[in-house]
Amino acid sequence: MKDVITAGVDGTPESLSAIVWAAQEARLRRARLRLLHAWVLLAPEPAPGPVPEDDQNYWPHRMMDEAVTAVRTRFPDLPVDPALVAKDPEEALQEAAAESDLLVLGSRDLGPVSRFALGELGLKLMVHTGCPTVLVRARRGTKADEPGGEVMAGLSLHEPCEALLAFAFASAARRGAPLRVVHGRHLPSYAYNRGGGVEPIAAEEAAQDAREELSAALRPWQEKYPDLTVDARVVLESPAPALLHSAADAGLLIVGRRHRHRLPGHRIGHVVQAAVHHAPCPVAVVPHE
Repeated sequence: MKDVITAGVDGTPESLSAIVWAAQEARLRRARLRLLHAWVLLAPEPAPGPVPEDDQNYWPHRMMDEAVTAVRTRFPDLPVDPALVAKDPEEALQEAAAESDLLVLGSRDLGPVSRFALGELGLKLMVHTGCPTVLVRARRGTKADEPGGEVMAGLSLHEPCEALLAFAFASAARRGAPLRVVHGRHLPSYAYNRGGGVEPIAAEEAAQDAREELSAALRPWQEKYPDLTVDARVVLESPAPALLHSAADAGLLIVGRRHRHRLPGHRIGHVVQAAVHHAPCPVAVVPHE
């Protein structure tokens, strides 16, 4: 553990929500919070002190001052490290992520259609960083420093899941919140009759098999966290809608993604794609090999 959480600062409402969420997480983890703003045109600063409005660095300083004030107003005892870096934002945030336990970014809310925009920078960072990335939206009527609701994890039983379960159980335990684990699974072909209907007995057999697999995957973690309330659910539908249908009242949604070092491009699975664009709460994306 590096005991550092990094949040990106860019002066937007989404960034501010992410900063406050990151501060709350840092308080829960007893970690330091690093606030990072990167700009390739940042001018050298020979001496500390107030920055005049005509200075080239005035706006980066103003954004950072507002971010620091927002954190210290809510969490006056939290260690905060503001950093203005004269680098490309992607490069600077990737370097910071390598030195952090968590990277927190803002993600734009597009309003009544309940869809969110993950920008090009956020996509690159989420795909290529080795630490978990949390995407936070600015939403009216919510307080990022007062997280509520269950912690929820979407679990595939066909890929490695230890990193995701470690993150999910620890997150729920820190918050004193229940953990809901959802596994979505398509019905097997034998569960359908010739008319296209579902055979109830076959469907129940498939569901029972999935429940047993899910229970086996969770058992070691429930033994490690015996006081944590865990709600394990099997939903017989496509994993992405199964996850979203269960996430309406979640306070944090956790999904996993393969950490592909050698493949080019920005690739995320359809479940992660659905979560980061449609889930109504902060989304943590946990990489695994």
